[in-house]
Amino acid sequence: MTGEDELRELRQAMPPTAPSNASVVWDQFSRSWGKEFPSDYCRFIDVYGYGSIGNYLEVLKPEPKGTVSENSDMANETETAREAWSRVRKAPELAETRPELITWGGDASADLLCWDASDEDPGKWPVLVYNRDDGLWRRYDCGMVQFLVRVLRGRELDECPLGDLSLWGREPAVFLNRHEEERRWKAGLDPWTGEPDPYAGMFGN
Repeated sequence: MTGEDELRELRQAMPPTAPSNASVVWDQFSRSWGKEFPSDYCRFIDVYGYGSIGNYLEVLKPEPKGTVSENSDMANETETAREAWSRVRKAPELAETRPELITWGGDASADLLCWDASDEDPGKWPVLVYNRDDGLWRRYDCGMVQFLVRVLRGRELDECPLGDLSLWGREPAVFLNRHEEERRWKAGLDPWTGEPDPYAGMFGN
């Protein structure tokens, strides 16, 4: 399956709700990390941007390596993952491995979703998940977009890899990038239901 096929599947499982809120110069971004990034991830950011799936799973803001962010996005969460790797037990398939972790997502269960960026070919980077409830790292031999499709369809995985079943087999799912979520909030709407919310927008600028 090509990257375009995977993105088409994701569009079916999670139709975009707004234009991307990210404008990434990928050559500069890649240079800051010292490696190219998977094409499926780049396409995801170009189409969807960064934000939340179902108000549960957060796709982090793409940040150059070394960025200090109050929002604890990619750069900060990568450091968190690397620290967790050193002290958290691993599933058998990860025994004796030394992955080069880069974090691309997290969720309301405090799980971390990463790549093992060790391979020179970013198309071969598997997804590594730290499931905090289980206290365990696991590897999933697919890319970021395919991983999301499998979670939303509840297929091709033995069990939900995340600490909550909110997104498991829940297509069609809703993705709101942070700009769209904020726009709905300021308009007086619950961002996730679209219904008027008397508390929405109360604390906007």
